[in-house]
Amino acid sequence: MEALAERLKRSGEQSPTLPRRVLITGGGGFIGSHLSELLLDAGAHVTIVDDFSTGRRENVDAVRSVAARLPRYRVIEGNSSSVLAALDPRDFDGVYHLAAAVGVRLVVEKPIHTIETNVHETSAVLRFAAKTSMPILIASTSEVYGKGVRVPMREDDDVIYGSTGYSRWCYAASKALDEYLALAYHREHGLPAVIVRFFNTVGPRQVGEYGMVLPRFVQAALEGRDLEVHGNGMQSRCFCDVRDVVRALPQILSNEACRGRVFNLGRDESISIRGLAERVIQTLGSRSGIRMVPYEVAFSAGFDDLQVRQPDLARIREAIGFTPAISLEQTILDLASELKHRPFAAQRESTCPN
Repeated sequence: MEALAERLKRSGEQSPTLPRRVLITGGGGFIGSHLSELLLDAGAHVTIVDDFSTGRRENVDAVRSVAARLPRYRVIEGNSSSVLAALDPRDFDGVYHLAAAVGVRLVVEKPIHTIETNVHETSAVLRFAAKTSMPILIASTSEVYGKGVRVPMREDDDVIYGSTGYSRWCYAASKALDEYLALAYHREHGLPAVIVRFFNTVGPRQVGEYGMVLPRFVQAALEGRDLEVHGNGMQSRCFCDVRDVVRALPQILSNEACRGRVFNLGRDESISIRGLAERVIQTLGSRSGIRMVPYEVAFSAGFDDLQVRQPDLARIREAIGFTPAISLEQTILDLASELKHRPFAAQRESTCPN
C-alpha cells in the first residue's frame, strides 16, 4: 500500500489509509481490472467477483500476467448475490461495487436484465457490506442525470428522464435506485457508502461491443474503415482515461468526509462525437473517412439521447484534489496499441449509437 500512497503524494493528492483486503464486484470488467492492478501493485489482497457476462477473461489474464500479484489475487465466477452468500464479510476491509449491466445496446435490447441486475445485485452487495459496516463504493453513471437540467451537471441537480416507453432510460432509472439504496443504508444504518458517477471512462481494454464509442472509432481507424458517427455528430461528451479514474477511487473510498455523498468523476473538457472521430483519425494518421448515420438507421426509430453531458468537478476536486493527467490523444494511442494485440473475438464491433 505504501507504493500507492507514495504515488498519490507525488501527484499532490492526499495519502489515505487504504483497505488491505478488498472485494471488487465486476472485477473482470474494463474499470475493475485496472482497479485490481492498481490495488494489487499497492500491496492489497484483492478478491474479484464477476459472471463474465460483460467482463472479459482476457482482463483477468492481464492482471495475472505479473507473478507478484498472484498470491494476493482471487477470482470467483458468478453473480454478486450468489457468491456473496458464501463469503464472510469479516474477510474484507472494503468493497468496490462495479458490477452492472452496461452499454446502450445491452440496455435497450435487454431491459429486464438491466433493471434486475443493477437493482438486485446492488441490494445484495449493500446488505453484505452492512453486516460489518465496511466502507463501500457504489459505481454509478452520468446517465443518472437523464436529459439534464443544466450544464455542467452538478451532483445535487434535479433529473429528467424520457418516457418509460423508451427502454433506453431504464439504465438511468435503475442506477438512480442504486444511489437511493446506498444513501438510505448510510442514513439508516450508518453504512460508510460513497457513490461515484462515471462520465465516459475510456482507455485500454474497453470494447465497442456494448456501444462504447472510442474503441469503435479506434478499431475502424486502424482498419482503414469509415468511422460511423450516429445522429448529427454534434452531441458532446467528456472522456477521461481509466487510469486516471481508478487512481481516484481508493482515495474516495478511504476519505471519511466523502461518505454518504455523491461525486462526479471524469474530465470536464467536452468534445463533439464528430470531433472525437476527427481526433482519432488525426492522432492515428489514419486514411479513414467519417460516415454520418441517422439514429433510426444505426439503432431504432425514436431513439432518445442527450446532446450534452459535462460534469461539474468542483466537489471531487475539493475532496481529493482530483486532476486528470492523461490526455485524450495519449488514451487513443494506448488503446490503439492494445487493440492491435487483442484477440479478434474481443474486437467485435457494435451498431450501438454513440
